[in-house]
Parts: sequence; C-alpha cells; structure tokens
Amino acid sequence: MSDAELILIGGLLLGAGIAAAMVADRVRVPGLVLFLALGMLVGSEGLGGVEFDDVELTRTLGTVGLVLILFEGGLTAGWREIRPVLRTAVSLAVIGTIVTALIGGLAAKWLFGLGTLEALIVGSAIAATDSAAIFAVLRGSTLRRRLARALEGESGLNDPIAVLLVTGFIAWIEDPGYGLPDMVGEFALDLVVGAVIGLLVGWAARRAFTRLDLPTPGLYPVASVAAAAIAFGLADVSHGSGFLAVYLTGLALGTGIVPARATVTAFHQGLSWVAQISLFFLLGLLVFPSGLADVAFEGTALALVLIFVARPIATLLATQVESFRFRERLMLSWAGLRGAVPIWLATLPVIAGIGGSAQLFNVVFFVVVISTLLQGFTFEPLARRLGLTTGEAALPRPVVETGTIQELGGDVFAFRVERGDAIAGRMIKELGLPRTALINLIVREEQALLPRGSTVVEDGDELHLLVRREIRGEIARLIRTWRSGPIEGLPMLPIGVRGSPSVFSVRPTRPADGDTGSPRSVDGVEVAVTLRTRSDVPAAIVALVDGRFAVTGPDLIAIGGRRNMTRWCAERAERPATTPQDRAWLQEAIGAIDAPALR
Repeated sequence: MSDAELILIGGLLLGAGIAAAMVADRVRVPGLVLFLALGMLVGSEGLGGVEFDDVELTRTLGTVGLVLILFEGGLTAGWREIRPVLRTAVSLAVIGTIVTALIGGLAAKWLFGLGTLEALIVGSAIAATDSAAIFAVLRGSTLRRRLARALEGESGLNDPIAVLLVTGFIAWIEDPGYGLPDMVGEFALDLVVGAVIGLLVGWAARRAFTRLDLPTPGLYPVASVAAAAIAFGLADVSHGSGFLAVYLTGLALGTGIVPARATVTAFHQGLSWVAQISLFFLLGLLVFPSGLADVAFEGTALALVLIFVARPIATLLATQVESFRFRERLMLSWAGLRGAVPIWLATLPVIAGIGGSAQLFNVVFFVVVISTLLQGFTFEPLARRLGLTTGEAALPRPVVETGTIQELGGDVFAFRVERGDAIAGRMIKELGLPRTALINLIVREEQALLPRGSTVVEDGDELHLLVRREIRGEIARLIRTWRSGPIEGLPMLPIGVRGSPSVFSVRPTRPADGDTGSPRSVDGVEVAVTLRTRSDVPAAIVALVDGRFAVTGPDLIAIGGRRNMTRWCAERAERPATTPQDRAWLQEAIGAIDAPALR
C-alpha cells in the first residue's frame, strides 16, 4: 500500500475507535471491548483478512501505550486527590494483586492442568486491573469520590506489581536456579528504584515547569512527554519499575500550581485515547477467534472465580487498613475491571518462548473479555443499588479552556479547597490576591458561581484563578498559605488620633506617590490596611492610621472621612463621562469603605 493509503486506513481506524468509544459510553461498558472486537474483525479470521502475528512489535507498541495511559492517569489525578486514599490504593495494588494472582493461579492450574509457574503467570496477568478501563468507567460515573479515587490509584499502582510478578515467574521457569528469594529481592528493588526515580523526575519536571518560561504554550505538552519518557527509560535501565516511575511522575506533575496544566492534561487525555485505541486494536489483531473455542468453558469458569472469589477475598484483606463498610468493600471488589494490561502481559511468555504460551494468551484474553463485559455493564447500576453514588461526577471535568489565555500571557489555575484548609470560611476579599490575579469562577457542587468579594469559600470548592504569567511564583506561595495559614482577615478600622480633623482632599497623582496599586503611605500618613486593589490599573482603596480613607489611582488620589469619601465616589460614579470600569470600581469603593466590619 502507498503512504496515502496507510494514512487513510489509520484515520478510518481512529474514526471507528471514536465511534466505538461513543457507543461504549452510551451502553456503559469500557470501549476496550469494542476496540478489541474491531481488531478481531479486521484480522485474518475476520472480514478484513489482515495477517498479523508480530508479538514483539505488539509488546513494544503496548509498552509505549501503557506509559502514556499511566502518565495521563497520574496527571489527571494529582497527589492531593490520591493522598487521602493512598493507603487503600497501595494495599489494593500490592496485597490485592498478589492474593488475586495466587488464587487465580491455583484455579488456572486446576482448570487447565498447567504447571504451577505457568498457572501463576496466568493468575498474575489477570490480577492486574486496567487503568484505561477504570478511567473510562469512572469518567461517566457518579460513584463516591473516595471510592473512585481509591480505584483510580489502585489501577495506576498495580500494573507495576503485575508486571514484576509475570516477569519474575518467567525468569523462574527459564532459570531453575532462580527461586522465591531472588524474586522477592528483585521485586522490592524494582519498586524502590522505580519509586525514587519517579518522584525525582516528577519533582524536577515541576521545578522546570514553574521556573522556565517556555516561548509558546504548545511546548508544555512536549515537555511533559519528555518527562514521562525520561522517567520510564531511566527507571527501566536502572533495573527499576518504569511503569511505577512514570505514574508517580504524572502524579507529581499533576499536583498544585503548574503552568499550562489544563492544556497539558487535555493533550495527554487525547494521547491516551489514541494509545488505547491503537493498543486494543493491535491486541485484537493478535487473537484468532477459532482458538478461543478451545478455552471457552474453562475460561468462563476462571473468569467467574476471578470475579466472585479471588477479587473479593483480595479486597477484603487489602481494605483492612481503612474503615470501609461492607457495601463499600463489595463495590471495590466488583470494580476490578480488566483490560489491555492483562492481555499485554500475556504476550511476555509468548516472546520468552514458554511452553504452551499461545494457550495462556487465549485464556487471558477470554477471561478479560468476560470480566469486562460482566463488570462493566453492571458497575454503575450496582453502585446506585448499594447507595454509593452522589450528585457529582466521580472524576471532575475541567470547566475552562486555557489556550487563548496562555497565548495572551496569562494562565488559569484550579485550586480545590480541602477539609481543614485555612482558606475555608474566609471571604474572597480576605485571601490576599495580588493586583494581577483574580478568582473568576468557583465550582461548588457541580454549579458554577461568579464570586464577589464577600463570597465565603467552603470546603470542596474549586477556585479558578486567572493570573499573569510573571506572578506564578507569588501565586504558588499564596497557595501554601491558603493550605496551612495564617489567613489574615479584615482588621477593625484603627481609631487613630482623637480629635484629628477629617480633612477631605482630591489631587492629581504625582510620581512621588509611587505604586498607587499598593501604597504604603498616602501624603505621609501610613496605610493601616488595604481594602481593595484593582486588577486592570494600579489603584487601591485603603484605610489610613489616622482614621481616614484613601482611593488611589494613576490619575487622582482622594483622601477623607467615611462620609465624604462615599459621597465623592457616588458623585463621580454618576458622571456621564465615567467609564463602566471606573463606575464599577467606585461602587466597590463605597462598599469597602462603608463595610460594617470597618465601623
């Protein structure tokens, strides 16, 4: 085929994948099943008749795809979302995966008459929950946020565990001198090295993102891909878990204030979809439907053991680290969806030349399809039946597009208020925002609120900040204050010197006045508190230590007592020549000067 024909076919397949994803979203089942079916349909025994049996190419492309999928999962979640459920996620990923692998392996040995190590390879492969399948189901779910985050964290962390188990059992088969102590030692070393490198690369990537001012927003996604590749490659060549490293790097980069975060996240979500469609399609091409008939009965039995025995027992043991109710444990056990990762793992014994590996591949493929269809169709109905759904999405979606803002030198950050944050219970006007930053939106209980200075911040709010790019460092420091405090409220107006005359004056602004957007004194009188600052021009409303108020700006400075100042602001606001922006500012000045808290 010509280059144009290959490109055309690629576009048609991606289009078919998008259509499959839309259908899957409507019928509430992970799209991977339809992607696999599409690959089988195009394959040698399907309508397309395409001959494809390159297992090594599939493994290589699958590795790239899984790196992108895991990185996107960590990036989307972020450390602050995963931290409250970290113990549960780690326990499910380690204890849950190992217990599931052992029970699944024993069942496979009994059902298929396999050797112990070969059966444990099958058990280890089907023990891995698939991050792409979990993310696909959760994005359209209203499952309680705590459970959703636990499942999301598990799916990102247990892939490295399953990979290490499969490769360890393969090494055990290939080298009779290799034993359980060797496997345990390599297992621990891989996890430690992978975790250290992932955290270091993630920290370095965050530092680079916040300190480097890249010439165009389009370079931030490129830099994020570089970070993911460096994390995986460096960990893998250092004999660590590259998959764990890349997930932790994504978590680090998806945490807190990072430039162009929304753009980077949207880019990787699209890239993850391309990886999913391509990977599942290739795995579908590798499957010969005629070979599935030989393992249909035993494969169905193994899938049922996995769903109703292995996963529930593993979940029950793994969730002892936290206080979950029985119905929550039941939901966590049912939500262990399988996907591309187990099938990709099943290619490893084929490449290694393990005896009977073709049968192992077919068994894993069959178990994955049965598990995904049964659990995927019933995931949301079961969550509702158990009373574990809420009125908000399990994984919140971004509410703003930031590309144009970044092109103009600005950036948008999202800050979620957690229980115990110092910012909770404070008014917007008390948060200490600099003049070149503002909160332009608050998302509260899936509703968009337009904030005012008197709006009180609540637990669970998501604040969207619009800032100039050059003050990112200042915003990062401010965010830390919002978390841990102290937040300085509006102080009471100082009484000042008793009997001092309440002199009112208006004069033009002079160069000696300095920064009128953040004055420390006005006409030699020290500023007691800054009540408001204006974002578009250097202007401020302040209270002076002698009991008077001042409105400073680039053109005029007015000083006087409360009554004179409010009257002057009202008169200027009514003038026909006053612009709408100036009128709004003067009205805000009246509200600030006449606030009850300052009386």
